[in-house]
Amino acid sequence: MTGIKKYMLSAAMATLFTAGGALAEGDTIKVGVLHSLTGTMAISETTLKDTVLMMIDEQNAKGGVLGKQLEAVVVDPASDWPLFAEKARELLTVDKVDVMFGCWTSVSRKSVLPVIEELNGLLFYPVQYEGEESSYNVFYTGAAPNQQAIPAVDYFLDELGVQKFALLGTDYVYPRTTNNILEAYLKGKGIAAEDIFVNYTPFGHSDWSKIVADVKALGADGKKVGVISTINGDANIGFYKELAAAGISADDIPVVAFSVGEEELSGLDTTNLVGHLAAWNYFESAESPANEAFIKAWKARMGEKRVTNDPMEATYIGFNMWVNAVEAAGTTDVDAVEKAMIGQKFPNLTGSEAEMLPNHHLTKPVLIGEIQADGQFDIISQTDPVPGDAWTDFLPESAVLESDWKDLGCGMYNTETKTCVQMKSNY
Repeated sequence: MTGIKKYMLSAAMATLFTAGGALAEGDTIKVGVLHSLTGTMAISETTLKDTVLMMIDEQNAKGGVLGKQLEAVVVDPASDWPLFAEKARELLTVDKVDVMFGCWTSVSRKSVLPVIEELNGLLFYPVQYEGEESSYNVFYTGAAPNQQAIPAVDYFLDELGVQKFALLGTDYVYPRTTNNILEAYLKGKGIAAEDIFVNYTPFGHSDWSKIVADVKALGADGKKVGVISTINGDANIGFYKELAAAGISADDIPVVAFSVGEEELSGLDTTNLVGHLAAWNYFESAESPANEAFIKAWKARMGEKRVTNDPMEATYIGFNMWVNAVEAAGTTDVDAVEKAMIGQKFPNLTGSEAEMLPNHHLTKPVLIGEIQADGQFDIISQTDPVPGDAWTDFLPESAVLESDWKDLGCGMYNTETKTCVQMKSNY
């Protein structure tokens, strides 16, 4: 072998073993699972842990990824937002995971963000959120506001004739930012400021009597009132119970929720909730061969009583896109996978196709579901897939911003000043 050939071989091997991440280390590819298994958010997040584990087992049965088996590394951030950051750092520096699937609340995601950006980790975030963010190190597989909150408000205005709005949320970044966007949107639609009631409560809030009474009083003048709910976690149990106790039906004051799905309803007496609504991008009741197969696999693994929900579908799409991107890149290296992720397409569970956009958001259909007595949803409205917006058009400071990690290499590009505020150093 000539010296030149030896040099070329050595260089090729060096590239393989430095850029390859899991290709170079160990016999498995490690997948971090960063979901609360205890605390107020366990009601929602435990199911997503179970979903990731199911996806890993199914992929391993197919032969794994790049010829290696996937290994789950599960941690419990315990609904403690600073602990999310600590656990993310532990997953990346101690466990050496190649990717993480996790977080539910935006405050947990924002706690993790500086850690994964510092260490160049990769997070798939599977829950609807407030937008106003685009990180190189995150793929957002849940809904942005234009894929959930705005269409839900339009449904209230156009289909139900709602004239007054109660925006009720848990007190953290997702509800507050979403409601800022919705207030601006409603005012643009001609809704007066005095006809918009906004209230925030802590995580785990249980005494809803005064708030429900205030919402009821909002309609004392005879105008139609609707509730837009960004209440998260087990606080929903008390909220819906108080609605029923106050004798408020969906015909009186309809509620559309952004964080209540099949999993949350499975722990409630839904008798008095029939007719209230939720806006998601997936419901278990969606009819498609892919959804039928997904539900069958889930119930075979977890039992007939375990339901599916929207963040599970977002996890399913994100996981499969990650697998395909790793296979396309030939490595688990974050930078290579990031590039391979953009443009990935994968069938969703509602009959259309999801595509990963250059802003790290998906195309998603918007579904409005009506709660049924059995805890399932009757889908009463469904759109074609809508491209997710990282930055809303309804706040002036955001309307000028664009995210494009493919061509601009920027998550916060100002179209007026032609400058990038948020850029990955390798662009």
